[in-house]
Amino acid sequence: MGMKAKGFGLVGVGMVLGVAASFQLSAYAQKTGTATSLPLDELRQLADVYGLIKTDYVEPVEDKKLLTEAIGGMVASLDPHSVYLDQKAFRDMREAVQGKFVGVGVEISNEDGYIKVVSPIEDTPAFKAGIKSGDLITRIDNVPVRNMSSDDAIKRMRGKVGSKVTLTIARPGDDKPWVVPLDRREIKVVSVKAKVVEPGYAWLRISQFQENTLDELAKKTKELYAEQPDIKGLVLDLRNDPGGLLPGAIGVTAAFLPKADQVIVSTKGQLPDSNQSFYGRREFYAQRGDPLAGLPAGLKTVPMVVLVNGGSASASEIVAGALQDYQRAIVMGSRTFGKGSVQTLRQLSPDTAIKLTTARYYTPKGRPIQATGVQPDLRVDETADGDLLNALRVRESDLQRHLVAEGEQPAAAGKDQAASLAQQQRALALLKDRKPLEFGSKDDFQLAQAINHFKGLKVMLAKGEPAEEKPAPAPLPGAENKPPELHAPAKK
Repeated sequence: MGMKAKGFGLVGVGMVLGVAASFQLSAYAQKTGTATSLPLDELRQLADVYGLIKTDYVEPVEDKKLLTEAIGGMVASLDPHSVYLDQKAFRDMREAVQGKFVGVGVEISNEDGYIKVVSPIEDTPAFKAGIKSGDLITRIDNVPVRNMSSDDAIKRMRGKVGSKVTLTIARPGDDKPWVVPLDRREIKVVSVKAKVVEPGYAWLRISQFQENTLDELAKKTKELYAEQPDIKGLVLDLRNDPGGLLPGAIGVTAAFLPKADQVIVSTKGQLPDSNQSFYGRREFYAQRGDPLAGLPAGLKTVPMVVLVNGGSASASEIVAGALQDYQRAIVMGSRTFGKGSVQTLRQLSPDTAIKLTTARYYTPKGRPIQATGVQPDLRVDETADGDLLNALRVRESDLQRHLVAEGEQPAAAGKDQAASLAQQQRALALLKDRKPLEFGSKDDFQLAQAINHFKGLKVMLAKGEPAEEKPAPAPLPGAENKPPELHAPAKK
């Protein structure tokens, strides 16, 4: 089933106060002809427990609460990205797809029963208050979050515009927690930013893949080429991009590839519909019209560097992986998050649904993204002094119950835990008084290294890395460089 039939998909990292979970929208249909044997003994036991709670619990419990919690617990036990969406969560999710929501602006995940900050979203109350990746939220409005679900934490941090919420933050290495009062506001994530860094070199940042990303991409790139017709190098900045809509990832990749019939990403799962390939053709990234029509021709051949880090996830990993596979761009930075699974939204009612992991993503050459991420061609630290934030970043492989890469065994629990904690404490001590980095600014070390790469100057690689080797030239338009398909093409 092709994009027209399946609708649009969303990909992202963790549980975000906005968009950070990946799913594909499709109407729930009962699969006929598929016989599934029910575990009758276990179902009887479930019924027995339900009955005991109704008759013996200290106070009456509503049937709806018991059944809703049972559904939520069953789905949440699978992996960090499968979740039951009640009416409010479903409504919030639909708002998030549009790139706006009311909250404080943090991406979060569960870790050891606490809520851990994956990353603050740029230019939000949390970001401006100095909340950093790796911080633990221990209380929300003085309510302990121990063993609270990410979904519950999100509900508590959401609210009306202008209302206040207080977070208690524990930072590893600090002597005691600190309290952060925040004003909730509507978070409008600017999807695309662009500017000419210096004559001949441009910077294009995608902070999140939203419904309007391709329209913004077209507008910004046209403005870039109007200002600088002879761009000699383009930096595509995907750092801290948690993901977003799958068609956005497909369209962004297609904008830079010379041929429209190239595979962008493939999926593989248990259902037949989960095994398909997505191409750079219009029907895979737009339902009507073509937002990429009339793009500057130079985008297909301009030398490119893609900047990534541990906060680059899902949709951004799809883009980086595809451009890397086709040797269309050099990927620079640090290993990405590793969110390479597909979540399908199955509606249970008009305003409730479950978001269920149904497949894994693969790059055009068949490389898995899940739990492994995309390795950069050139590993470059965030600053000249090193990449301190890497020690604090949470990756997919760090999440409890994460889906392992196909064919891999789960890593041993607690491995190198003491060394990791010591590294985190050292990083936090050094980062304590440092201001958040503004991507695209004159102080952006990785961006400066990307420009050096274009100019043929020395690139300061991460400590311990060998000297830079000059990459093979990017393919010219029309070059026959299409990798073999993993699966049959998706039907239109």
